[in-house]
Amino acid sequence: MIGSASLTAVPDLLRLIAVPVFAWVAYRDIKTRRVSSGVWIPLSTLGALLLVWDGWLAWNASDSTVWFEEFLLPVTVSLGFVVPLAYLFWWFGGFGGADAKALMALALLFPTFPQYVVGSVGFPTATTPVGTFSFTILTNAVLIGIAIPLALAARNALAGRIAPVMFLGWPISWDRATETHGTLLESPSVLNRGGLDLDALRMYLRWRNVSLEELRSDPERYRDPDSLPEEPNQPTDGAVDAAVRTDGGEPLESSVADEETERAGLDEESGEADLDEESDQSTIDGTSVAAPETEPTIDDPWGAEAFLEDIDHAAYGTSAESLRSGLESLTDERTVWISPGTPFLVPVFLGLVIALVYGDLLFGLFV
Repeated sequence: MIGSASLTAVPDLLRLIAVPVFAWVAYRDIKTRRVSSGVWIPLSTLGALLLVWDGWLAWNASDSTVWFEEFLLPVTVSLGFVVPLAYLFWWFGGFGGADAKALMALALLFPTFPQYVVGSVGFPTATTPVGTFSFTILTNAVLIGIAIPLALAARNALAGRIAPVMFLGWPISWDRATETHGTLLESPSVLNRGGLDLDALRMYLRWRNVSLEELRSDPERYRDPDSLPEEPNQPTDGAVDAAVRTDGGEPLESSVADEETERAGLDEESGEADLDEESDQSTIDGTSVAAPETEPTIDDPWGAEAFLEDIDHAAYGTSAESLRSGLESLTDERTVWISPGTPFLVPVFLGLVIALVYGDLLFGLFV
């Protein structure tokens, strides 16, 4: 028969299921930047059941203060503050959808500080007056997130890479751009914070059914929107390992030889072409001088606008300007700077582990 002390410890032991789950989603977020929404449903369901269990135990506790101070107050902060905060951060673009759902699941799963005893040592060792464990996980994650730019800067400094964006990323070879997650930090002329999302780059390449190597081999050809396919492929969601479905469309590619043939054909059809050429000439002091040729202007370089319009601009906020700028860099430079955009689920996982072992980092720094 399970004693009352053992019965009280069961919910906290079940909550440890979250540790391997968050380890897995953090790994998936690093490798693919994609996490299935289905992972949060069982965690949230478990959290709701354990919350009811904890509430029943607190209500029936012999100490009347347990219900309010150790259960109702931290649960109110967890569900009434952490959950709306996660939603607002997602709404304003500070979090991804998976990040917000993870924090909401943690708010339901860890509203109060759990208690674990190993030998004679109790964990976590540093608690807070309010006792809202999900908020402790969040503040731990934020502190870890703040430390990441410092780690990036140290890594770049040790490698001798001193640049304005050394706190945000590192350089990679151009050919790794299609197998890397992150954001370009380099335009053709200047390093900056913003740039092309590499998922959007993969969407564009798959939509056009071309490789980055092909673009680099003949950038002038692919800048011309006439080279776009009649029936583009599905762009996928830009994941590195996404399967591409082709629709059988053939690119409207006209080679240099074909262009030359068209011009030659026009000249051979009649003498009208010669008359047109003569009409472009002017006379100076009785001497016929050909008018200077002007390089034709491409209305939509790289077909960026056409791509974004075809997918209803659903490319992670990518603009035609940032797409063109990124393509110019990737087809001209051998090395480009990227921001890895470390997914927040990694700091959340680390924040959870630290919270379970130590407790609240922020509270420990000031107390």
